[in-house]
Amino acid sequence: MDIFLIVIAAFCAGVLNTIAGGGTFLTFPALVFIGLPPVMANATSAVAVFPGYLGGALGFRAELARFDKTRMLKLLAVTFAGGLIGSLLLLVSSNKAFSLVVPFLLLAATLAFLFGDQIRGWAARKSRAVTPFGSVGLLLVSIYGGYFNGGLGIVLLALFALWGMVDLHEMNGLKNGLSFALSAISVAVFAAGGLVQWHYAVAMMLASTVGGYAGAPIARKLPRSVVRALIALVGFTMSAVFFWRLLA
Repeated sequence: MDIFLIVIAAFCAGVLNTIAGGGTFLTFPALVFIGLPPVMANATSAVAVFPGYLGGALGFRAELARFDKTRMLKLLAVTFAGGLIGSLLLLVSSNKAFSLVVPFLLLAATLAFLFGDQIRGWAARKSRAVTPFGSVGLLLVSIYGGYFNGGLGIVLLALFALWGMVDLHEMNGLKNGLSFALSAISVAVFAAGGLVQWHYAVAMMLASTVGGYAGAPIARKLPRSVVRALIALVGFTMSAVFFWRLLA
């Protein structure tokens, strides 16, 4: 039953990630529900959604090729550094400490998803006050992504808007490329630290990949408003559940 539950959660997460994002709202709680400690559940969830970033990066390889190679190497270096710091922070976090911050991270990720367009609009208006392709903002976002992957794509897109980027395809390409780089270092750290339950992770990787493929035709037919409402419902519900667990 445990395998069945997490496979269904991973399949649905793959569908959600293809349509609009938010798959972590399903994979992480499902792993906690079957009894994994929160830190291990977070690490295993990060591994489960890892292949999707590679697929996304390959899909946007033409857009990624437009970036100056020197600038791209700099962005990758900053992302690796932030991802390493965030992953190491998770490695030394106790389950009690991580459980304390998880409800707030889930809620923040849900709000970021729900108000992503408004955040990007605000960021675009403020772009002149921010250094384009600056390292500080990317480092902070990468630390967050290494520690807790939920809502990473939305936060990255908001950061790119602050940098003054306007081409959504280039933004999505860069988001997937940097997310893959960040996840690669995170997965390596989590694996070395023994935080990954591999029999769960492998099953979820396969299911999320199939779900991602299945999500493409759904994405073309399902109204965006319905998708946003569904993911917001899942996110707020999971936030409430983890707040309840914290207070219980």
